[in-house]
Amino acid sequence: MSETESDEEEVVKKKSKKPMLIGLILALVGGGGGFYATWSGIILGSDSHVEVVEEEVVDPSLATAFVPLDQLVISLNETTRAKHLLFRAELEVPQSYAEEVQSLLPRVVDVLNTYLRALDPGILEDPSALTRLRAQMLRRVQVVAGQGRINDLLVMEFVLN
Repeated sequence: MSETESDEEEVVKKKSKKPMLIGLILALVGGGGGFYATWSGIILGSDSHVEVVEEEVVDPSLATAFVPLDQLVISLNETTRAKHLLFRAELEVPQSYAEEVQSLLPRVVDVLNTYLRALDPGILEDPSALTRLRAQMLRRVQVVAGQGRINDLLVMEFVLN
């Protein structure tokens, strides 16, 4: 008898994993489908799929103007390859301050000229320096013009000659 009992224990069937795999695959597909349906707006979305485009009203105080600066020619030290820096820029200003900034251009040019002449020529030859220089010049120009009068400084020409 002991042999038949041991044979029965060995013969115990392993349960199939097929139903568990099918359930897992169906759960993943259902979850993905539910996510897509919610994300795309099929379920719990808006009633209307037509987008209403409203005409944007532009406040005149938010309109921008560009004030050009005269070209600056900065002579560099004799120790560098380049002898001159040609610099030209434009200031992005709110339309309401364009005339006021235009009247301050001599001060702006003076600040930029002084800053560029004080720079080490080795800094100017670094290709990644332009972004740092632009940020420094913008900050100086904003201090000269006053709070909120200058939005950006656009470098139009920066040539080492």
